[in-house]
Amino acid sequence: MAQDFTPYGVHVPLVTPFAPDGRPDLDALAGLAHAALDGGAAGLVALGTTGEVGALDPDERRAVVDACARVCRARGGQLVVGAGGGATAQAARELAELGRRPEIRAALVTVPAFIRPSQDGVVAHFARLAAESPVPVIVYHIPYRTGRSLDADTLRALAALPGVVAVKHAVGGVDHDTVDLLGDVPPGFAVLAGDDTFASPMLALGAAGGILASAHLATDRFVALVDAWHGGDPARARVLGHHLARLSTALFAAPNPTVLKAVLHAQGRIPTPDVRLPLLPASGDAVTAVLKELAAVEALA
Repeated sequence: MAQDFTPYGVHVPLVTPFAPDGRPDLDALAGLAHAALDGGAAGLVALGTTGEVGALDPDERRAVVDACARVCRARGGQLVVGAGGGATAQAARELAELGRRPEIRAALVTVPAFIRPSQDGVVAHFARLAAESPVPVIVYHIPYRTGRSLDADTLRALAALPGVVAVKHAVGGVDHDTVDLLGDVPPGFAVLAGDDTFASPMLALGAAGGILASAHLATDRFVALVDAWHGGDPARARVLGHHLARLSTALFAAPNPTVLKAVLHAQGRIPTPDVRLPLLPASGDAVTAVLKELAAVEALA
């Protein structure tokens, strides 16, 4: 494995801004990347769900990764890249390509979707990928997208695999297995909150940080949330957590990243609010609701 990676703090899974001609706007993408790091984010995630990775062609994917890598090289930020969809052999080939950029510190790999392998099959899948990957692997556990839920024992089995360093845990809430896992996290393994609305309770239970699309906005407040829980200031953490949860809920009122891109466009940070089919643009009411919650967050002391 090319390098070690210690997951912590806030990582921002970047949107892919589109120019009026429909192509990715790499300058706008770089601007978002710099802003996230300016706000205290520990790193960036390229080619995640928020980046509409499924709608990008191979050349566009490489361009997005290269743009994010340039920013991380200049700023010292950690770059995580989404990879490894589909069957195991295909996923291994995608991961192999990540070795071309030294700025890539880890790969974010979803539990196989649609196939719905057994839990033992999921462990075997990641065992092969982690053994062959040039970078550490973060398991992306999001059963409402993949159709395969994993229990706490299976997540610990994944944690025991050499090269698997973390899980992005996005199960749509805080369930029994979430509490079980966070009550006994294996050494050298990190749990990262992946459902933005539930980031605060996850951090309260012991999550090391989060991969949070909402942290495009008020990045410094999400960083402060992590710092408050980790630094033993639960009173401040609760206030921040409640306000940021309302912001995240508004941002996810329509399929991600439609509302987020509309808000970033309204702020003048990206050239268009455009998303690619089958996503449809967000409504003006959704944008108004986010801006209201964002103002409340920014008014916090």
